[in-house]
Amino acid sequence: MALSIGIVGLPNVGKSTLFNALSNAGALAANYPFATIEPNIGIVPVPDERIDQIAALVKPQRTLFTTLEFVDIAGLVRGASKGEGLGNQFLANIRQVDAVLYVLRCFVDDNITHVEGSVDPQRDKDVVDTELCLKDLETVEKRLDKTARNAKGPGKEGELAKLELAVLVKLKDKLDQGIPARAHGLFKEEMDLVRDLFLLTDKPVLYIANVSEGQLATAATDPLVMKVFEIAAKEKAEVVVLAAALEAEIQQLPEADRPSFLKDSGLTEPGLNKVVRAGYKMLGLQTYFTVGEKEVRAWTIHKGDKAPAAAGVIHTDFEKGFIKAEVMSWKDLLTHGSEAAVREKGLLRVEGKEYVVQDGDCMHFRFNVTT
Repeated sequence: MALSIGIVGLPNVGKSTLFNALSNAGALAANYPFATIEPNIGIVPVPDERIDQIAALVKPQRTLFTTLEFVDIAGLVRGASKGEGLGNQFLANIRQVDAVLYVLRCFVDDNITHVEGSVDPQRDKDVVDTELCLKDLETVEKRLDKTARNAKGPGKEGELAKLELAVLVKLKDKLDQGIPARAHGLFKEEMDLVRDLFLLTDKPVLYIANVSEGQLATAATDPLVMKVFEIAAKEKAEVVVLAAALEAEIQQLPEADRPSFLKDSGLTEPGLNKVVRAGYKMLGLQTYFTVGEKEVRAWTIHKGDKAPAAAGVIHTDFEKGFIKAEVMSWKDLLTHGSEAAVREKGLLRVEGKEYVVQDGDCMHFRFNVTT
């Protein structure tokens, strides 16, 4: 399961610079609107010290991290939903992402123009919300006509269409007011009826406060950054404060030089780590490991997933034919030095179908698929 995050924001707020910092993909970042003409997609390994430590112990032939995909589209401007600028052309590219990352500019730099003429994260957020709401409204209205016709039909299909129609009417009313779908207060059962619309404003949001390097030391009291935290608090969302330009500079360095540069910059870790943690927390994700001489690998699952579902991330046959799983903690593996030693200590467990996988579990699955 690869986590996919769409990056949105106004032009010149640091979207593409952040994309470069996160993915090291070298996307164009220029001081003029619509520098991003085509959507940029970066697939990067998710940093995890645990898998590094396990691999150092086991010394496998290869080590595979779970991955994170970033999709950076052209900057949105007022009227994007009606064809202004270029952002609207690429909104389809973030229809099926798991979450949306709002980049809000919190730095003042006369050399980098702002399309709205000033720096105001609340206003920028409202512009993006409005454009995404209008795009979703267009999607809902297209479905409304078809569903209204189906609701007049007989039988079960007609009854389901009536239920869907009621949800669509509620969505249309709120979206028309500029209220994102995630704030409509609809029940999960209601949203499930229209899940296939992949509404842009139904996705969880992670806010990035993009600051200058000089703001990092005082970010906690910076008025513009505080605005972003106020925005997020109202939505119970996560915030990551980053100096995207500095992060991009770090990514250009050889890996061996990065720790000292981070320390000199007053940072304890790259921004990617913060974004991953916030994204995982927001989406309720966690990681388990498979460990062997040939391969040590990280796998992403949802918190609360049971053993068969976790096995299914590797292959659907693993889930269908699940028998049991051998489980040990990554900490126990490192403490005792080998799987055999963990087994001798009685710390390797055999778990069945009802076992709820824990973050950091090391697992071997036994399964049988009959043809």
